[in-house]
Amino acid sequence: MSKDWTLVIKPEKRLLDVDLKGIWRYRDLWYMYVKRDIVTVYKQTILGPLWFFIQPAFTTIMYMFVFGGLAGISTDGAPQPLFYLSGIMLWNYFSECFNGASNTFTANAGIFGKVYFPRLVVPLASLTSNLVKMLIQLLLFVAVYIYFVATGTHLSLNAAAFLFPLLVFLLAFHALSWGLIISSLTSKYRDLKYLVSFGLQLFMYATPIIYPLSAAGDKYRWALELNPLTPIFEAFKYGFLGCGSLSWGGLLYSTVFMLVALFFSIIIFNRVERNFMDTV
Repeated sequence: MSKDWTLVIKPEKRLLDVDLKGIWRYRDLWYMYVKRDIVTVYKQTILGPLWFFIQPAFTTIMYMFVFGGLAGISTDGAPQPLFYLSGIMLWNYFSECFNGASNTFTANAGIFGKVYFPRLVVPLASLTSNLVKMLIQLLLFVAVYIYFVATGTHLSLNAAAFLFPLLVFLLAFHALSWGLIISSLTSKYRDLKYLVSFGLQLFMYATPIIYPLSAAGDKYRWALELNPLTPIFEAFKYGFLGCGSLSWGGLLYSTVFMLVALFFSIIIFNRVERNFMDTV
């Protein structure tokens, strides 16, 4: 039999290609994923969207009792509800985006095997839907903030608060890049997701959420500063509460870390995307 083929089908997509035009063409699908993530989560619950407020509120109260009360961990002079609520709000956004991106292949294998669309639509939709949820929780933060201001508590709101969109952008793409790498690996090694779930819980304690960076002391401060999320959380608390610290070098480090991780995540994601249906 002759092996001089007249037609050879090869993937045209390079490892660094991002189909932005395709993502834009499927923007309606993006919107449907966002709507699904927001509406269906609490669709058959009694309290419905109120859970967006209840969860961070009860978590804040628990942190105040355990870490602020029993453990006596300092909040750098900031009111405990605002200190813990700010960290919970940002961490929830990061963790939800990370979990959404890390489950891209395994959770959507059924639809990926039936129809083609740019696979990045799914994790990007997760970033968007979780952003809406975070903005809803931001209303709770603002309400508590106004209460403390009205009661005479001095809060050093400053120009660093305008960095909020940049901080959210960095959090989102840190979660996206890390999540895409994990999603690519778990498509073949399923038990990795259990390790990642446990590691994410530990990683929360390596991020200044329940404590300020200043409480770490010189002995452990350097280790916490290696965490690319640390300058993001510290900058938010510095801008809105006047505690924490604003490190331009730290934000630059976080940005470079994010870009490098995003570079490798796109390469790995595009490589796995070609044949992941054979392993999922």
